[in-house]
Amino acid sequence: MAQPFAKDAGAKNNKKGYRFLLSLNEEQKLTKPFILENSISVITGKAGSGKTLLACQIALQGVLERRYKKIIITRPTVSKEDLGFLPGGLEEKMAPWVAPIYGNMYQLLRRERVDQMIRADQIEIVPVSYMRGRTFLDSVIIIDECQNLDNEQTLMILQRLGKDSKMLFCGDTDQVDLKNASTSGLAFLQSIKELEGFYVKNLETNHRHPILDNILPIYHDFFKVNKRKWYLLKTNYKKSG
Repeated sequence: MAQPFAKDAGAKNNKKGYRFLLSLNEEQKLTKPFILENSISVITGKAGSGKTLLACQIALQGVLERRYKKIIITRPTVSKEDLGFLPGGLEEKMAPWVAPIYGNMYQLLRRERVDQMIRADQIEIVPVSYMRGRTFLDSVIIIDECQNLDNEQTLMILQRLGKDSKMLFCGDTDQVDLKNASTSGLAFLQSIKELEGFYVKNLETNHRHPILDNILPIYHDFFKVNKRKWYLLKTNYKKSG
């Protein structure tokens, strides 16, 4: 049975001057201290596990309580269209990709408060292609859908981490959209063990409809079987050629 996020019934802000509209579930509450203790965290989990919401809550709280100055958001676009050919400015071009992150923030805080932070430049969108050469100081960097970064892009983003900053990778190895799934940098990130300041956690609780717990494994098996069939088909085709 799914354990949905609990709405905070409190009517008043806390002493820090803000109030989250949703409370974390028990799994997220147990995970949060470990993320706070480490400089780099890799938060994985299937669709609906609440990994991005947890990252957003930690980032928002860090800025609201002035432990950090800024939230940096990036997300691989994985699109046939180059950003330069899309209409509008940078934020308009990135809007479809960062909408899920903003959606999580709006669930956590009043929309007006989040929009105020955006206008104050406390929340900044940085496309992956614009990350090179940047160093983020006093910031929380959220890399959403990180399974769609290859190893080189993942390393490049890791090198952006500056002093007094925290980096949060959120991803799901079952949702790789890269042409060659084996190039995803998330698998290597997950393999890093016993490194001080580095934390990996897989969230297992489903926060969407309970039926997904039964449907997702069926699709997972389907894709695994058909991926093998496609590999054999290509191999036989090359041999026959």
